Amino acid sequence: MSACQGDSGGSGGGGGGGGSKAAPAKVTITPASDTKKARPDSGVTVTAAGGKLDAVSVKAGSKDVAGTFNAARTEWKSTWTLSPSTSYEVSATAKNADGAAAQATSKFRTLKPDETLSASLDWILEGNRGKEYGVGTPIILNFDREVHNKEQVEKALEVKAEKPVEGAWRWIGNQQVVYRTKTYWPAHQKVTLVAHLAGVRSSKGVYGTKDLTRTFEIGESRISTVDLKKHRRITKVDGKKEKSVPVSGGNGTTLEYTTTSGIHLTMEKNNPTRMISPGRKKGDPGYYDLLINYAVRISNSGEYLHQTSGEYYCLGRENCSHGCVRQPDAAAVKFYKNSQPGDVVIVTGTRRDLDWQNGWSFWELSWDKWKKGSELD
Repeated sequence: MSACQGDSGGSGGGGGGGGSKAAPAKVTITPASDTKKARPDSGVTVTAAGGKLDAVSVKAGSKDVAGTFNAARTEWKSTWTLSPSTSYEVSATAKNADGAAAQATSKFRTLKPDETLSASLDWILEGNRGKEYGVGTPIILNFDREVHNKEQVEKALEVKAEKPVEGAWRWIGNQQVVYRTKTYWPAHQKVTLVAHLAGVRSSKGVYGTKDLTRTFEIGESRISTVDLKKHRRITKVDGKKEKSVPVSGGNGTTLEYTTTSGIHLTMEKNNPTRMISPGRKKGDPGYYDLLINYAVRISNSGEYLHQTSGEYYCLGRENCSHGCVRQPDAAAVKFYKNSQPGDVVIVTGTRRDLDWQNGWSFWELSWDKWKKGSELD
């Protein structure tokens, strides 16, 4: 066979064999090699000119650093920030149109921060590790100093669920952020928080130094409705209704003695719990100091579901308590034993509304209002 072929010069010149060779690819790594004080929040970027990236490896010691290629495979970026005061090694290979490989390497070290940031879970969540949580459970992170670069910190917070539902973070002040789902968690699954805080710049000169990982086992769905006009509690477990329980709520003689209506979540529980009248001393009218059995807290304003300490005639008939929800002996013991942090307790029938910042009462905010507390779109 015979054929005509032009050379790379474009005009004339038949004859001469093979076509033009592609220009070699060029790989660029940022941070450059020998950098001593790289910013951890800038991460690692690898680019290829005149070709496509074939392989990228970034390591801190023996630990691999995760990253992703763009669609054209001309750029690779680390997924999360880097750890401060840490040495990294990068190697990358790119190939041009002819398949010829080009390589580049970089060894650098990240800066040592002036000050550091750390985070911890709400103490009730942390204290329940290894046990199950309810379907209303929020994820509450507290920081040891004020966060001013909230957007970057929030971007570093990853929530993964076996049965995912929509959720969002909301900042409460400068040292706390709370994750809540749009609807309750589906029951019987694992939810994992990974706070990729190492290398996140929370304020000028302030960086996180450690990631935080926690797994929450969501147990059965326990949703209770307490109707204080009918003086009954009904609990549904995984959708199945249990027997109605007679109860007695706050007597309503003062706002303080009025149980709040709204969507509560169970928090801590104690047997017994010491309850002392707030703002009163011994001898004052209305003063009390009692040890109450099988008490499950549902707010920060002293509201519990607990075993009645007397006045059994009130149960199922009238509201006689100082603001808590009293229950018969056997029902209180059962509720206490089965209670998980984050179970839902919906109280109705009183003239006092629950404030969304009273304990874990975050479900009192509509989803649209909740999302407005996030720094992300």
